[in-house]
Amino acid sequence: MDSARVDIARGLSGSEVASRLAAGQVNIVPEPPDRTIWQIIAANTFTVVNAIMFSLFVLVLVSGNPKDGLFVGVVISNSVIGAVQEVRARRELRRLEVVTEPLATVMRDGTTVEITTDGIVIDDVIELRLGAQVAVDGAVLESTGLRLDESMLTGESRPVPKGVGDEVLSGSFVVAGGGWISATAIGADSYASTLVLEAKRFETAHSELRRGIDRVLRWLTVIIPFASIFLFVNLLATENRWQDALLGTVAAAVAMVPDGLVLLTSLAFMAGVVALARRNALAKQLSTVEVLARVDVLCVDKTGTITTGEIRFSTVRPTPGHTDEEVREVLAALVSADPSPNATMAAIAAEVGDDSTWVVDTVDAFDSDRKWAATSFDGRGWFYLGAPDFLLRPDDPERAAVSQASATGKRLLAIVTSARAHDAGVLPADAETLAIVELDDEIRPDAAETLAYFAAQGVALKVISGDNPETVAAIAERAGLELIGRPVDARELPDDVDALATLLEQHTVFGRVRPQQKQAVVKALQSRGHTVAMTGDGVNDVLALKDADLGISMGAGSDATKAVADLVLTDNRFASLPVVVNEGRKVINNVERVSNLFITKTAYAVLLTLVVGLLGSPFPFLPRQLTLIGTFSIGIPGFFLALAPEVDLIRPGFLRRVLWFSVPAGLLAGSATLAAYEASLEITGLALVEARTLATVTLLSIGLVVLAVASRPYRPWKLGLVACMALGYVVVFLVPGLRSFFQLEVFWSQAWWFSAAAVVLAGVGIVAIPRLTASRRG
Repeated sequence: MDSARVDIARGLSGSEVASRLAAGQVNIVPEPPDRTIWQIIAANTFTVVNAIMFSLFVLVLVSGNPKDGLFVGVVISNSVIGAVQEVRARRELRRLEVVTEPLATVMRDGTTVEITTDGIVIDDVIELRLGAQVAVDGAVLESTGLRLDESMLTGESRPVPKGVGDEVLSGSFVVAGGGWISATAIGADSYASTLVLEAKRFETAHSELRRGIDRVLRWLTVIIPFASIFLFVNLLATENRWQDALLGTVAAAVAMVPDGLVLLTSLAFMAGVVALARRNALAKQLSTVEVLARVDVLCVDKTGTITTGEIRFSTVRPTPGHTDEEVREVLAALVSADPSPNATMAAIAAEVGDDSTWVVDTVDAFDSDRKWAATSFDGRGWFYLGAPDFLLRPDDPERAAVSQASATGKRLLAIVTSARAHDAGVLPADAETLAIVELDDEIRPDAAETLAYFAAQGVALKVISGDNPETVAAIAERAGLELIGRPVDARELPDDVDALATLLEQHTVFGRVRPQQKQAVVKALQSRGHTVAMTGDGVNDVLALKDADLGISMGAGSDATKAVADLVLTDNRFASLPVVVNEGRKVINNVERVSNLFITKTAYAVLLTLVVGLLGSPFPFLPRQLTLIGTFSIGIPGFFLALAPEVDLIRPGFLRRVLWFSVPAGLLAGSATLAAYEASLEITGLALVEARTLATVTLLSIGLVVLAVASRPYRPWKLGLVACMALGYVVVFLVPGLRSFFQLEVFWSQAWWFSAAAVVLAGVGIVAIPRLTASRRG
């Protein structure tokens, strides 16, 4: 079908749609690289850590000691738990993606029908409304002041006007006016299909936690091979059998690998995402739960966040010489002429109706920059509707009344009329004020509690709105927000980034903010080192949402805002944000605790490897004994700590804090254990199997001290966890079969005093580390 001859009033017929569906001419965009079940299993199985652990298992088999390959269970658990959690998270996310899936209005058989965007067929006649994201490439059939933002495609944020016959590209969105297009390219053939795939990909990018852990793993890929080779060469010179030298080397390497760290980090992220999904918050990236926990400035738009977005008509105040009936007739005409009525126009329509006999000549849609819309009617001239401070002359007597009403929180519109058209956005000199329209915003019932929560958490709140600053300030105060400084009119904002950042720190409320200024506000705050979150639901919020560290959209927001946001609150509840913060804090706090355990193990393993290699002694542990130590002091408790409900305030410097604790703790644990082991061999003459038992008990006891310190702040369940781990080891020691498997001996010797002294001295040092390192950093 020739798009130039498409009948807008009829659209495609049912048979035409059916034939296109049968031919596969439907807007099915290739799915993003979403992994199948088998691909998920493979991705969680064939990891670097699993490869190292499996290679070490093969070396254990080569040495003829399969019982020492118990650590291979880590490979299995890493794979199974990781795959199950990913499938679980994907299922929850898909449930919410159905809710947030964009819809399109098409004309078929002379009737408008709302369908999902993947139901669009070639040549479909599609309506474009304010805030809609263009789902397919097309040609404009009808334009009523239609302007598109193509910044997602071209990087240019200036709106592009579109007239009949002009091309529109998928991925752009409507910022003004409306119109109808005919679909000319769909699915994989559309311009932005690759951009859509990129936007839908579920990633873990921009995560400080993952970057810190990846950095540690890169260091270890260098340290472990050199340390292992060094130990193996030296053990060959001291051990009677090469198999024993290999076994000692494997034991050291197993301890150096932080085998469960990546798994438990992913587990914490996945658990956070699933928890958010169950509260109707769709996180598009795994790291979303982490980022909001780090946010120290939250920029909110008044509409849809502090207020519900529901607007009620209050009253109309005609100027002298005009009547209420006259003004209502004008309002009805303006409503009927609006191709894409927003919430404000819907509220006016509910009061005055939308039936009008006036004949429309020209419609110039509302523009976020100039803050007004214009319509001309045959024989009646032009009528302008918008913000009073943009439409009223400086000497207009209505300005005093407008200022007074704005201070009470009223949303105000001015109606101005003229016989002449505006010139490039400049009103005619003879423009006359016809009336002031008063509207009311409904404050969210949960707004006060939510705003108070963020204030208590030390998060600076900035209200960034396109409305009158006095109105915004009054509503914010009614919602319980404590304001800093005076309300600022965005026309006063400086262009210099540093000056803008200074002004932002001195004031809370900013009104009459244009879309580009919202974007500049975000960048200015970021220039001062702030982590910025931006909430919004309108098309004028898109630029700022894209540039914020975390963009948050309401589920009822425009298609454009939901497309660029990192987090979509599908139930439109502003009160969900504290939940997101708490989930992020859980992830960060829990990953930090788990990292302390694993990096401590790596630190003492590296120390033991190097020192034992220099001393020429048999390695103090068998691989199975280190597996036992790791299970009770790290693995099992780490699993519970990774899911702990801790929501403490977040401090910057995750990796620095982990290293400041883990490295000294590991050195103390390794040094004390090695001292007790060597003393038991050299001074009391214990047999090797007895000395290894003593070393195992010593290191496990110190490991429980590390667990207790890393678990702070203390809760009864955490103390119970430490006690259960100690009890578990006692059970292993008391059951003959288990004791024999782990080659542990029950014996009495004065060497146990060496063990007790090592545990006490190392324990005291480990308990003191947080206080010492805190004072050093301070």
